[in-house]
Amino acid sequence: MDAGPGSLAELLRHTSLAELDAIWVSHLHLDHVGDLLNAYYALAYGLLPPLARPLPVYAPAALGKRLAGFFEQEDAGFVSDVLELRKLQDGLTVQLAGLELVSRAVEHGCDAYGLRATVDGRSLAYSGDCAPCPALDELAAGVELLLCEADSGEESPVHHTPEQVGALARRTGVGRLVVTHVGPSLSPEAATARAAEVFGGPTVAAQVGQLLSPW
Repeated sequence: MDAGPGSLAELLRHTSLAELDAIWVSHLHLDHVGDLLNAYYALAYGLLPPLARPLPVYAPAALGKRLAGFFEQEDAGFVSDVLELRKLQDGLTVQLAGLELVSRAVEHGCDAYGLRATVDGRSLAYSGDCAPCPALDELAAGVELLLCEADSGEESPVHHTPEQVGALARRTGVGRLVVTHVGPSLSPEAATARAAEVFGGPTVAAQVGQLLSPW
């Protein structure tokens, strides 16, 4: 999962900590990593039930430095009782709880990653935040479900427009499209309609607390 705004709190309303295998952070902009600060504090100081083991966090390499700076520590070693930081990199493949997770570096003006998750021959791809790029096409190729951001109403070097999202889904042959991370210049309904017109396949807007599956 990407630690976007409210996402960790929302997740914990629907699942127990024992069911959470890992956290996956696409990039270190505040709207994607901010919840992790609250989660660490709650886990470390008893506001959430204690973990049986440190929780793996897959994230760009600079996450440890960011955490250390926020909590005024020399390095990120202080989180090791609660969080096990694991560095994302282009082409990283991880086997986790029956899933194969593949990360690719994408275009967002910073160290940022998209994700493809596969189990039992079915796949879900997630763009993270990014502009159109070949790496995202590779992740999305033939997936049953594509979760893609549509932040921009106009073309941007760091985000997709709804039309670019629809074109991505169409050219890579995805089964279903879920539009997410819609920017302030758009409404989710308008962004989804614009993407659907280009894609021509099943298209919906992501909802808070929604559980997505490639089945």
